[in-house]
Amino acid sequence: MTVGEALRGAGIDAREARMLLAAAAGLPHSRLAADPDKPLDESVCAQFETWTARRRQGEPVAYLTGWREFFGITLAVTPAVLIPRHESELLVERALALLPAQAPCRVLDLGTGSGALALAIKHERPAAQVVAVEASGPALEVARGNAMRLGLEIDWRSGVWFSAVPGERFDVIVSNPPYVAQGDPHLAQGDLRFEPVGALVSGPDGLEAIRAITHEAIGHLERGGWIFLEHGFDQAEAVRDCLAAGALAQVDTWRDLAGHPRVSGGRAGSGTQAR
Repeated sequence: MTVGEALRGAGIDAREARMLLAAAAGLPHSRLAADPDKPLDESVCAQFETWTARRRQGEPVAYLTGWREFFGITLAVTPAVLIPRHESELLVERALALLPAQAPCRVLDLGTGSGALALAIKHERPAAQVVAVEASGPALEVARGNAMRLGLEIDWRSGVWFSAVPGERFDVIVSNPPYVAQGDPHLAQGDLRFEPVGALVSGPDGLEAIRAITHEAIGHLERGGWIFLEHGFDQAEAVRDCLAAGALAQVDTWRDLAGHPRVSGGRAGSGTQAR
């Protein structure tokens, strides 16, 4: 079977077929596109056919290949972690806009999952001390493995939100917490069917985790420090209310590349006191 024949018979989205075939063959996409008549080894064909069959059943491409690109780094992913999405890169961008390029600073990533946010920030700001918290043991193992492979030093902590950092303060806090409501019909669609429910669902309205985080955030921010939270496209106003209720100032929302309100944040004022 040739490259062209394999792709034509895949029965899935053409872009995804190219991604899977490139991973199966261990070749860059450009090599496949440049040589559609290239014959494929039987082992490559077998792996590709297995993957495309599983993809037709809805299994995410990232879980099939075991990898996902995020903010210029390649992350290992498993069904133990949420698949990093490009929308979450906005959290990294907001953090980097505030963090000094060379000077030491402290960053906290709450609910790190695969380690995507923590590792992307550390990759761009080597002088930063980055602490990452995760309640799931299997997810934390994935994150640690990513850090070792990338050669990035992160202070990994096991715990629920701020319980893992008692008495500590940070210049920037980022989090992509669960924010899908229980019973949301999207949970039965697409990739969400295969992702860990605990990383997706947060109470009847999807805001339980965000309320818990914003309630305690000000006690863990340096004066003038910022917190940024990812949320659903229709939750911006509710999240801003949570941030304001948590005594954060300069509360605002930022849109992702698709134009959706995706990240909201707030700042600890100069008069902030520990709670």
